[in-house]
Amino acid sequence: MKTYPRERRRILSVGFSLFTLVTMLVSPSAAGISASDSTRQAAMRTPKPPVAPRINGPSVFGVRPGSPFLFTIPATGKRPMEFSVEGLPAGLTADSRTGQISGSLGDRGQHPVILRAKNAAGSDEKKFKIVVGESISLTPAMGWNSWNVWGNRVTGENVLQSARAMISSGLIDHGWAYINIDDAWQGKRGGAFNAIQGNEKFPDMKGLCDGIHAMGLKVGIYSTPWVTSYATFIGGSAENPEGIWAPPTIPRRGNMNKKVLPWAIGKYSFTKADAQQWAVWGIDYLKYDWNPNELPETAEMYEALRTSGRDIVLSLSNNTPYDNIQALSKIANSWRTTGDIRDTWISLSRIGFSQDRWAAYATPGHWNDPDMLVIGHVGWGNPRPTQLTPDEQYTHITLWCLLSSPLLLGCDMEKLDEFTLNLLTNDEVLAVNQDPLGKQATSLSADGSIRIYVKPMEDGSKAVGVFNLGTKDSTVTVRLSTLNLAGTQSVRDLWRQRDLGQFDEQFQMIVAPHGAEMYRIRPARR
Repeated sequence: MKTYPRERRRILSVGFSLFTLVTMLVSPSAAGISASDSTRQAAMRTPKPPVAPRINGPSVFGVRPGSPFLFTIPATGKRPMEFSVEGLPAGLTADSRTGQISGSLGDRGQHPVILRAKNAAGSDEKKFKIVVGESISLTPAMGWNSWNVWGNRVTGENVLQSARAMISSGLIDHGWAYINIDDAWQGKRGGAFNAIQGNEKFPDMKGLCDGIHAMGLKVGIYSTPWVTSYATFIGGSAENPEGIWAPPTIPRRGNMNKKVLPWAIGKYSFTKADAQQWAVWGIDYLKYDWNPNELPETAEMYEALRTSGRDIVLSLSNNTPYDNIQALSKIANSWRTTGDIRDTWISLSRIGFSQDRWAAYATPGHWNDPDMLVIGHVGWGNPRPTQLTPDEQYTHITLWCLLSSPLLLGCDMEKLDEFTLNLLTNDEVLAVNQDPLGKQATSLSADGSIRIYVKPMEDGSKAVGVFNLGTKDSTVTVRLSTLNLAGTQSVRDLWRQRDLGQFDEQFQMIVAPHGAEMYRIRPARR
């Protein structure tokens, strides 16, 4: 039986000549990562996309009957580019210049179509399925949220600039789609529904939503069933029928999460009124934030959104009690599984590597959410570069993609450096997150400082992440038998987008301290 075929020996001689062929497992220590390691970590892995078109993003999209439809075909390549869709059902149109598909569909059913893009350098096509039914968010949401960078200082201009940066940076071409406003947009109640209106920082919510939609992006908003939000802005309930909140009633911050007003449910609910207002504005996503997340408030908001006339993703925060997940996961589109993440290795690793028990509840349309991404410039109102090392950022993106988590950036979109963009534009890595099977990866093994995660994919392949929680390089051997794989397998390095060869028993790699490697493994073609 072949252990190291010819291709394997060639790869080892090039990449691993300085290392032994046995697994070296290093335990975490109190010592930090050396300066030389940190310098080496900064290498960018993702190859630049070709000038010819390449269609990226999900291969499935869910919409409810009669709801407005908006999907922008994500495609890299030199512009100008011409888009078309073969088999597009009546009720939808595709803009040949922008690739935006819009309209509405009245009847339930599935519509397989072919997305096409061409430019002067070539063309590409991709199979795509439109599913008209009860389920939306058939793949995890990808986009941006204002909180981790602007906190309660966010303004409408911050949001609009972030949308523009999503376009100018090219992230939209890789499937990044949502621009989500977090806490601190809320003003007084009013308007046709006596719903929460935007405050002085958000004077024209409808105009803001229309502008972002015109770019081919979607818009999210924040609310809570409490009388006020965590940041003490007006919430979805009140102690009076007018929905008026009197700021002098604020208790000390220590009363949060103890069901003490105003961080508690009021006597009068304005859930339906707020949902109607959001639909009129054109909202596509709701972050619904209180603690603990419970079924009565979730069900009430689900029903209000469902009857609003618009598809609005329902995302619960912060955080979901495990005892409630069986009921909540049937109606929420995502739910926070942890407290708030910070841009430290301790926070990232504790959250990211503790998700296995939630895996059974991840399914298309319903996603476990270990919180937002903390790369780029973050700071919760005082932006500064993330404290994560480059390799820790590779771990962050690799693990969140394997976990089928929503991918929501929390950074200053106008300060995306070359490394961060390289990290966020690897379409083979993002495809693992967007796989339509919707299975969450789980830990296959934990040996010393090494963690191996495996995610089954729709096409029968497996995505594998290898993580080093230690502070020194580790040479790791992955045995195919432990992945329940038999026969010769092809292994592809997803971050570097290159085939490593065919292997019968095992393959090997070096994993940097606090770093990650990611592979896709499938039976070899004969």
